[in-house]
Amino acid sequence: MASRGSHGYERVDRVSRLLQEVVAWELERIGDIDDRVALLTITDVRVRPDLRSALVFFASLTEEAEIALEAHRIELQAAIARQVRMKRTPQLQFIVDDVLATSEAIEAVLRRHDQNLG
Repeated sequence: MASRGSHGYERVDRVSRLLQEVVAWELERIGDIDDRVALLTITDVRVRPDLRSALVFFASLTEEAEIALEAHRIELQAAIARQVRMKRTPQLQFIVDDVLATSEAIEAVLRRHDQNLG
């Protein structure tokens, strides 16, 4: 018996990883023509168990990245439809992943702590 993923659905986890790869690859290609997505990282993709929608988490140094992602949403979904064999192409929803801001805040606290000690 195969082990199940974190959602309890091994297939959902595999599809999530595959979509993350496809979206990241396509954004790298799009970044050549749209600078707004050039400094953007796809940190995670979570496909819902019914495979009809997916949450795409991203981190970016620019404020315009979310607008650019929404502008390219249809293009990204079309790329998924071409590259991934699925009955339905999941509708993508983009969510800012605060991992960069959180890590910068932690680093700032650690620097202050080190300065106070030394």
